Amino acid sequence: MLKGFFHVPKAVNEPVKGYAPNSPEKAAVQAAYTTMWNSQIDVPLYIGSEEIKTGNTRNITAPHDHKHIVGKYHLAEKQHIEKAIANALESRKAWANMAWEQRAAIFLKAAELIAGPYRARINAATMIGQSKNIHQAEIDASCELIDFLRYNVEFMTQIYNDQPKSDSTVWNRLEYRPLEGFIYAITPFNFTAIAANLPASAAMMGNVVVWKPSDSQVFSAKVIIDVFKEAGVPDGVINVVFGDALMITDTVLASRDFAGVHFTGSTHVFKDIWAKIGANIHHYKTYPRIVGETGGKDFIIAHPSANVKQVVTGITRGAFEFQGQKCSAASRAYIPQSLWPAVKEQLITDVKSMKMGSPEDFGNFITAVIHEGSFDKLASYIDQAKKDADAEIIIGGNYDKSKGYFIEPTVIVTTNPKYTTMETELFGPVITIYVYEDAKWEEALELVDTTSEYALTGAVFSQDRYAIEVATTKLQNAAGNFYINDKPTGAVVGMQPFGGARASGTNDKAGSALNLLRWASPRTIKETFVTPEDYRYPFLG
Repeated sequence: MLKGFFHVPKAVNEPVKGYAPNSPEKAAVQAAYTTMWNSQIDVPLYIGSEEIKTGNTRNITAPHDHKHIVGKYHLAEKQHIEKAIANALESRKAWANMAWEQRAAIFLKAAELIAGPYRARINAATMIGQSKNIHQAEIDASCELIDFLRYNVEFMTQIYNDQPKSDSTVWNRLEYRPLEGFIYAITPFNFTAIAANLPASAAMMGNVVVWKPSDSQVFSAKVIIDVFKEAGVPDGVINVVFGDALMITDTVLASRDFAGVHFTGSTHVFKDIWAKIGANIHHYKTYPRIVGETGGKDFIIAHPSANVKQVVTGITRGAFEFQGQKCSAASRAYIPQSLWPAVKEQLITDVKSMKMGSPEDFGNFITAVIHEGSFDKLASYIDQAKKDADAEIIIGGNYDKSKGYFIEPTVIVTTNPKYTTMETELFGPVITIYVYEDAKWEEALELVDTTSEYALTGAVFSQDRYAIEVATTKLQNAAGNFYINDKPTGAVVGMQPFGGARASGTNDKAGSALNLLRWASPRTIKETFVTPEDYRYPFLG
């Protein structure tokens, strides 16, 4: 085995490409989009070295054209989940003992594959399968995923480098072992980067994984699988299964070797998983690690000193990019009366200028929401707002699912600070605004802090430093990612570690060493150089 204190390449954030007219990156992604749109894929289960086609399949369609089929994927039965667990545990024997620099090399290679030959393909898959416009696909499927892979390698080496004090008589060492068992990764539809990072971060630390992607993200998940295979992730280290979520989860959590869950998704589902882990706790070989990032009801609050155009841009980008389908998306805002007329005017102007349609047309800012269930939920809240006396829709409010699941960017203004859409996570292009009296700044901050069960992201806009200081203090528990004079979305790996508390999750900060530490089980090794040979201490003399 090679010996040395190896230094990994310094992590740098991947530059975001612009996709300007006539640019090579635009031509490449358009060509990839056309090819993938006009072909169909067949996605099996990936268990150990096997690619299993069960014959029980579901179609993969595009949210912006839900009758167009781009592939199918195979559904697992309980026996397949048990097989995936067994393969993971068998693979652990070699993977857990692999030298860390070998694991690092695999994931550094994966980052460069995405930065180069796979970039157009993974972006196009995200555009088709998740209806992201090219900018949203680029910052997610390419840049953020590349950043996760690069920075996690750097964070891993920082963790391994953290060692206890020794002296001339004793050498103390800290060994960062993988968890004893396997990790269950459950990933969401909305970020291709998250879908890859949840299994990859645990695997990078020497763990083996059973990964269940979202049914609505299988198209880009297939590209992730291809990248990991080409990068050299050994068979059985990351096993990929699709199918009934309840059956898969119950089978995984019934295993004595279940060692942890890495989750991003709904608060309700995460709490159910936590409860099942608790009910099974006497069965497990070890206490499972529970890491989850769940919902958000993210806020923007403007102080009377705020810049109107900055506030409006924060709202339009924060609420409507990727159709509001980000757990960090702004979905409630608090605007002072003195600014409201100008904010309202600019907001209506900006929203009216937004084009909506297929992501294939680079002129479209808004595309479709992910599926019919999401569409119907959003439409019901919009319809209710049209009826309620304490709510008014000032722009948007229309929807159509005849071809794709299109919801207009919608702004609701309410006179009730506890109106349902001020409290409930909608996960769509809908923001609700409450106008407060200028003199009631601190009361407005109290509303922000107490209205929602969530505490993921939030933003304050102000040109008054005293006001910013007050907001930062009063809202210290209201958001795990807090933004000053910026929208509450767009956390960058290595710059703004991401995660929130309260009903928003365990705040284990994806994109930082804090998250990777959750997938390590430290062992202290003490080596004494001159070992005592008499039990008697000096005080006995």
